[in-house]
Amino acid sequence: MEKKECFEYLKNEGNSNILMEKAFLQKKAVYGDKVFIRGIIEFSNFCRKNCLYCGIRRDNDNLPRYRMDINDILERVNIIVNYDIKTVVLQAGEDLFYTRELLCKIIKEIKKKHDIAITLCIGERDIDDYKAFFDAGADRFLMKHETSNEKVYEKLHPGETLKGRLKLIEALKKIGFQVGSGNIIGLPFTKLEDYINDIFLIRDLDLDMAGIGPFMPTKNTPLEGYQSPDIDLVFKILAIARIVLKDVNIPATTALFSLGGISALESAIDAGANVFMPNFTGESLRKNYRIYDNKSPINMEIIKNIAEKRGLKIVKSKGERRKVYAKNNESRKEKSHLCWAS
Repeated sequence: MEKKECFEYLKNEGNSNILMEKAFLQKKAVYGDKVFIRGIIEFSNFCRKNCLYCGIRRDNDNLPRYRMDINDILERVNIIVNYDIKTVVLQAGEDLFYTRELLCKIIKEIKKKHDIAITLCIGERDIDDYKAFFDAGADRFLMKHETSNEKVYEKLHPGETLKGRLKLIEALKKIGFQVGSGNIIGLPFTKLEDYINDIFLIRDLDLDMAGIGPFMPTKNTPLEGYQSPDIDLVFKILAIARIVLKDVNIPATTALFSLGGISALESAIDAGANVFMPNFTGESLRKNYRIYDNKSPINMEIIKNIAEKRGLKIVKSKGERRKVYAKNNESRKEKSHLCWAS
């Protein structure tokens, strides 16, 4: 679909079923009944940024802060691996306590012990830091653009620009990371056309994952008085994303689960999502990673129940985007051929 057709689907009511069916067929054509799992560890809720919508923003003095040490992180990774999950997401606020050297040490320790993919979600850093993290063994990087509307981006991110964020995303790709981005549906001051532009931005950047979830109001932030979007709008945008982005990995997000419960996760799968991201931070710390209010963690029991109900196969692999997997598989074949030829 092109932008005009996507916009028509969004603004007209009563066509959700058609859109969801197209998205489901697109996902089935690419991934069949497979779903991928990524285990999340939220290792710090300190943040140097002051984004207006985020509960762990710098100026929120009502939030108990925490940091995991390297042993805590490695212990959580062990728990994830024991579930046969092959991707760990290390997520935090923009916390410069974790220096380049410390993060590289954490990455190397994980890679030394486990054959898993590591995704970093730690925000904006110097490009030399990103290079060091990649060289240490990190495989993927998640950096959401939140909104493709430049004026709204600058309004909600004091002192920041969308161009600066996109420049970093492009740098991450150039370094060699598999890169994900995404937007917030219902973010105050955004319009329907912004959500379509978000999707086509991800397509044009040729990114590997699209994290798309609803705005969730948060106490002690400037946007606490705003409302979450209509959940059907979220499903329609997810469906459009699957149709436009084809083989890009799309998670059924924690924010969507927090907004609509298990039925929302099931509908997200029907709308084209193919990834679940269970939380392994641990209750004592997780309750303070309050990027929004009423945050409900997805766990493996919930995922297994949905998989059984929907006839899904939980894949015990790193869960690469099909395009990336095909490229890597071809590279492995070439290396194997060269080995035998020698």
